[in-house]
Amino acid sequence: MAKTPKTKNTSGPKRPRLPVADRLPTREQLLEALAEQDDIKGKRDLAKVFGIRGDLRRPFKAMLNELEGEGVITRTRKALRRTAALPHVTVLDVPGDADPDNLHAFPAQWNDEEGERPRVRVIVDSKSRVVPAPGDRILARIDAGEEVVPDYSAKPMKVLDKPRRAHIGIVRLDDDGARLIPVDRKQKEMRIPTGDLGKANDGDLVEVEVKLSGRLMIPRARVTNVIGNPKSEGAVSLIAIHNLEIPHVFPASVIREAEEAKEATLKGREDWRDLPLITIDPADAKDHDDAVHATVDDDPANAGGFVVTVAIADVSAYVLHGTALDREAYLRGNSVYFPDRVVPMLPERISNELCSLKEGVARAALAVRMVLGADGRKKSHSFHRILMRSAAKLSYQQAQAAIDGKPDDQTGPLFEPILRPLWAAYAAMAKARDQRGPLDLDLPERKILLDDKGMVRDIHIPERLDAHRLIEEMMIAANVAAAETLEQKRSELLYRVHDEPSSEKLQALRDFLGSLDIAVKKSDSVRASDFNGILGQARKAGNIEQVSEMVLRSQAQAEYSAENYGHFGLNLDRYAHFTSPIRRYADLIVHRALVRALGLGADGLTEQEATKLAGIAQHISATERRAMLAERETSDRLLAQYLAERIGAKFDGRVSGVTKSGLFIRLAETGADGFVPASTLGQDFYRYVPERQAMIGERSGETFTLGDKVQVRLLEAAPVAGALRFELLSEGTRGNPPSGKRLRKGPSRSFGPKGRRKR
Repeated sequence: MAKTPKTKNTSGPKRPRLPVADRLPTREQLLEALAEQDDIKGKRDLAKVFGIRGDLRRPFKAMLNELEGEGVITRTRKALRRTAALPHVTVLDVPGDADPDNLHAFPAQWNDEEGERPRVRVIVDSKSRVVPAPGDRILARIDAGEEVVPDYSAKPMKVLDKPRRAHIGIVRLDDDGARLIPVDRKQKEMRIPTGDLGKANDGDLVEVEVKLSGRLMIPRARVTNVIGNPKSEGAVSLIAIHNLEIPHVFPASVIREAEEAKEATLKGREDWRDLPLITIDPADAKDHDDAVHATVDDDPANAGGFVVTVAIADVSAYVLHGTALDREAYLRGNSVYFPDRVVPMLPERISNELCSLKEGVARAALAVRMVLGADGRKKSHSFHRILMRSAAKLSYQQAQAAIDGKPDDQTGPLFEPILRPLWAAYAAMAKARDQRGPLDLDLPERKILLDDKGMVRDIHIPERLDAHRLIEEMMIAANVAAAETLEQKRSELLYRVHDEPSSEKLQALRDFLGSLDIAVKKSDSVRASDFNGILGQARKAGNIEQVSEMVLRSQAQAEYSAENYGHFGLNLDRYAHFTSPIRRYADLIVHRALVRALGLGADGLTEQEATKLAGIAQHISATERRAMLAERETSDRLLAQYLAERIGAKFDGRVSGVTKSGLFIRLAETGADGFVPASTLGQDFYRYVPERQAMIGERSGETFTLGDKVQVRLLEAAPVAGALRFELLSEGTRGNPPSGKRLRKGPSRSFGPKGRRKR
């Protein structure tokens, strides 16, 4: 039988013939293949595409490894592919430890499967309108360059609000396990599953990540980091420090530089060690960075005049541009002062030792010598880089007591040669200040005193002394002199600026003052003296607390700027911060600028710094606001903790704020702020009337206004959040119902507690 001939199977697709390569593909060909062929799953598939065999396998594999190492391609669970490119406009995060002079950033959102996050150079020059700082989140325009491997650079478009890195809260153990009490008042409590508690104990401050559980998407917390226990450590400030991400631990490199710093010598300095400069500070001050001296001017042409000297610790001699000390000081921006601790801008070796003007110890300083006329106005001034020796360390109370006729063993010998001339010079300066007319908004500031366990021991308002005013006036004069000198030398500088109130805030103030029958001129062009006239009328009318609160709210916030638009509150055309370089980075920049402009040394402001002053100003203005918020939050928490044991107690207070949601009440005894919800006010529906800063009953006309004296009962205290809730016991004043359409129809309805008396 004849054999049946074999036939080819034509039912399936014809297998393509693989190429056989005689050389390696180019990098561009590799990337093109990865971009166009979705079925490439790994290096083996890619090798088949290009017919890589034999001796080419090893160099081909090395080529792929090189591309992967450069971040150009990435290996995922599913495939080998080209790394995703950044969009033309991208949100970037600048690391907190980035070099301010050579910024880099990374994409804020990045899928780890796309490989390592690309590093992006941030381009900042003298023409940049937006200058980010370490730790900022920015919106930026991206340029990838023309190379195969993207060389990303970014031009900042806007600094964005950066979300906090984690949820922060206090762990509370209960019968069902544990719960997290958030430090943010806007967040709700969350359960912590037993297995997610980690090493946290009751009362610990922790960082957590939040997961949504079940069909109802209930948030649950898992502890990722135990920060500490504020109660056992006696440091309530820990909450604000970590919640607001305030740098508080110095890196080893910073400590090392501080420890290695050597004391400045007389080289390149004038010898002023025989001039009896003295420091006047709070009794508990640990560093002393300013000293003062005054004498009668012996120039016959300036009869009745004075020579006032202000010497400031020469921090610029120790904290040089580009060093680890400098980068950390810039990152912090300023020192942060809490009732239970200080987070300093500089290590103690610098702030409390080398730059502290200790009594009887030679110290480097930058001094300004000011010649004043008999009327207190400055005639001339000059700056000097000196070596000084403080003749005495006094407290404000000591100095004031001596002037008031009660000298002690230390101040007695200083009275005639040092203290009397100082006060005589201040008396002349006070005349010039009053004639200048700065904003006279002297609001009392309470001081919280703690016991050994970090709990509130006492709250008091420190007495305001002429000794305080003397130092303040001399520091202001020195700051003005610094700004004037740098302007005259056409030097770049950081101004301390305070803009005049906006037209919207002025109109709101006019509306409110109109309800009190206080006259205000209608022009939008106002001066600080105009506000002083308003405050004077309020004192006579007996409603100074109400008016002071509204005048304060009408003011803009002071900040730092490379451009000058004056200081409205001080009524000064030019102003800079020069007098506290230990605790403010702005002052350190001004010191460096003076050193450079006056040729006082080689450690002055660099060209690189000078081109970035706008960005530096933005950054340190932000760190200052952060510090103020942290200090306020910590005080609120301490006061809430202090009052938590007095639930149900009655307190006298004042209405310190009025909103649609209710009334804010400030207690007279402690200065603590709490809230009365609008729904609990009384037997009516209350409408918020912003032009009167009042809540007014729709039917009764009962009115609660900013500044009203009231009595409240404490219902709830939340120490972790720093929140207090009150019940209002006082009745409002009688008045007319608000005009306009009523918000509620029908009979009056009680929204308040049964304890409120019906009318």
